[in-house]
Amino acid sequence: MLVNSKQILLEAKEGHYAVPAPDFLDLDSARTYVQVAEKLGKPVILSFAQIHKDTISLEEAAVIGKFLGERASVPVVLHLDHGQDMDYVRRAVALGFTSVMLDASMDPFDENVRKTKEAVELAHAHNITVEAEMGHVGQGANYTNYDESDSVYTSVEEAREFVRLTNVDSLAVSIGTAHGVYKGNGKPVLNFERLQQLQEALDVPLVLHGGSGTGEDNLRRCAAGGICKLNLFTDFLLSAMAQLEATPPADYFQLKKLSNQAMAAKLEEYYGICRGLLK
Repeated sequence: MLVNSKQILLEAKEGHYAVPAPDFLDLDSARTYVQVAEKLGKPVILSFAQIHKDTISLEEAAVIGKFLGERASVPVVLHLDHGQDMDYVRRAVALGFTSVMLDASMDPFDENVRKTKEAVELAHAHNITVEAEMGHVGQGANYTNYDESDSVYTSVEEAREFVRLTNVDSLAVSIGTAHGVYKGNGKPVLNFERLQQLQEALDVPLVLHGGSGTGEDNLRRCAAGGICKLNLFTDFLLSAMAQLEATPPADYFQLKKLSNQAMAAKLEEYYGICRGLLK
């Protein structure tokens, strides 16, 4: 069933677990994610990032997400990840996305509030949930330690005021993760004290971007400590490539099959981590 994110994230907040939000690039990856969710009987957030618009169009992403979500036996959210401008958000709303993110985290506070309020007013009129970001989750290629990262921690006071002013449904926070592959393949040192402060100060579900490569223990602690939505992407690509290198495909059909199997296994692993399960 195709739903917005409100209820499943509130249930995750209450239950102290996180819902995986993997980015998809095509029908194969999206279908694989939904199949895993159905196998486990858990909700999934299918995310399409604006940065990938040259791989498939927003229109194609909408068709794929709605087709799979409407036929799924579990709740499926079709989410616009890191929308960079209101025009793109408007298109996503018109195309039937059930959740949208407008990322104005690099703007000054007042401008982030203004843009997010505009997105909220538009989306809520169509029963669509809105995610925003306070602080900034940077790039893993820049990450050696937090002092040298391009990330910016989320301020508790600003986050509280931001949620009050915007009526946003969920908030992505920065506590030390980064997008992409971490420099030197290291694991980030997360600020769990800041996460606890944010969790105690805010009523809305919290989102963690840059989940790939963050480490199982870190992510279990995040899920137990207030993170309700975990964004993932890079690890699925790395898992598929590792599988193809280990078992070189004989043809294109086997390439697709092996890639899908590797991504499915990785998502199952992340469902366990999000629920705090041990291997």
